Amino acid sequence: EPTPSRRRLALGPARQRSRVYAAPKEDDGDDSNLVAALSIAAAGAFGAGIYATMGAEKALEFSAGYVVEQSLSVDNLLVFLVLFEYFKVPPGPMQDKALAYGLYGAVVCRAVFVGLGAVALAEFRGVLLVFAGILLATSAKILLGGDEDDDEDPSKNAIVRWVNSQSLVPATDAFDAEDPSRFFTIDSQGIRRATPLLAAVACLELSDVVFAVDSVPAVFGVSEDPFIVYTSNMFAILGLRAWYGVLARAAQELEYLETAVAVVLGFVGLKLG
Repeated sequence: EPTPSRRRLALGPARQRSRVYAAPKEDDGDDSNLVAALSIAAAGAFGAGIYATMGAEKALEFSAGYVVEQSLSVDNLLVFLVLFEYFKVPPGPMQDKALAYGLYGAVVCRAVFVGLGAVALAEFRGVLLVFAGILLATSAKILLGGDEDDDEDPSKNAIVRWVNSQSLVPATDAFDAEDPSRFFTIDSQGIRRATPLLAAVACLELSDVVFAVDSVPAVFGVSEDPFIVYTSNMFAILGLRAWYGVLARAAQELEYLETAVAVVLGFVGLKLG
């Protein structure tokens, strides 16, 4: 049984992703690049504000945390691509809606993880070693896992299987005929069923929980200030929507993304240890 990589835990196959995806047809490349640049500028402006009010050390911690989290967040975007293809969510308003809900959930999820991490750190300094262990273990799994998971079918992933099991609500494979962007539709028997759009959003939210397990400890490796950890996470996460169009077009070129993520996690893990 191959050891799962960071993305496999959240969803799955790098090779399948690069084989299937192209840039969303409705996405304007110039607009995506501009918005992505503006998101970086906004983070830089916030960092300058921290420098002016909290000093150079905190500003450096914010910048480092932002860079670490932004690097790891690229993986999230590629999971989004896989999910949208699997659930057949077309580019445009429907993907925009799913991304918006996914990012709103990520804001709440990261707040919870940062809060728990801050409390644990205040009560027990040794939790840093736990964080280091998580990061080093994840890095090792990615580097040593090989290519065995490249052909994994997304339908076999635990998160996707659970969402598709209809254990929570009845679901259908069809979008609503009148408004495809609805999360629920009424079938021919008058039963209210969840559409694939809701299933995609649910998988986005659950996947982010998996990503947060190593993303948040990684930023705690840069700063122990909950404000710095959370704000650097937020600027990176809220910039994901801007980066989605850019990464969607570049997905086929990101051959060494998993290795790069492993190096970042391993470096921070060693620093914590």
